[in-house]
Amino acid sequence: MRFARWIFGIAAVWGIAVIAPLYFLESSISDNAPPAITHPEYYYGFVGVVLATQFLYALIATDPVLYRPAMLIGIFSKLSFFGACTLLYFAGRVEAPVAAAAAPDLLFALLFGWAWLITGRASGTAR
Repeated sequence: MRFARWIFGIAAVWGIAVIAPLYFLESSISDNAPPAITHPEYYYGFVGVVLATQFLYALIATDPVLYRPAMLIGIFSKLSFFGACTLLYFAGRVEAPVAAAAAPDLLFALLFGWAWLITGRASGTAR
């Protein structure tokens, strides 16, 4: 359980540190990575949903056994971003640095999966 607490806690802190600043970077992103953001509702909606997910990770870290089913949501969340960036890279729609920036999400997905497995063993609910 200690492993799961640490992994989800680290993921929450990392995610908040990476995502929260995006609330203040819309114009900078538009200037440095054209084209400009034309639908700010999607941009800020994305940032808000991803930030809320970081708080889910913090909640899981408080009691991994109780919130074990939510770990699967965390795995899906991390794999969905990594998968999207990977597919977009191979389709030529994003540059390599964007795809590489998704690598920590793959690492967290794998660590979340490991935490899910060992938490099940520790609680006696593994299948």
